[in-house]
Amino acid sequence: QVQLVESGGGLVQAGGSLRLSCAASGSIFRINTMGWYRQAPGKQRELVAVIIRDGITNYPNSVKGRFTISRDNAKNTVYLQMNSLKPEDTAVYYCAAQIEDSLTRGRNDYWGQGTQVTVSS
Repeated sequence: QVQLVESGGGLVQAGGSLRLSCAASGSIFRINTMGWYRQAPGKQRELVAVIIRDGITNYPNSVKGRFTISRDNAKNTVYLQMNSLKPEDTAVYYCAAQIEDSLTRGRNDYWGQGTQVTVSS
C-alpha cells in the first residue's frame, strides 16, 4: 500500500505565500515523476508543476516565476512553494506521483487527498 499525504494549505491574502508538502509512504521502491495539480470549482483539474527524479521541472505559464516545485528523494516528499498568490490560484491542490512498488515492482500513479488553498483579494 502506498499513500500520499498533503499538508500546508490554507487561507492567504493576495500577494502572500504558502508552502505545500506531500509525503509518500508505504511499499515504495522508487518514486519517478512527482507533480502538483489543482482543481477550482467548476473547472477541470490542471497541472501546476512537475519534477522528475533528477530534478528537472516544468510549469505552465500561469504559475511560472511564482511557484517552485522541489523534492527530497530521501524523504519521499515533494514541495510546492507558492509566492505572489492571486485569487485565481484558489483551488484544491493535489499531489501525484508515479511510484514503483517495492513488493510487486509494479509502476502506478498515486494521488493525495487534496488540500484547499484559498487566496483572498
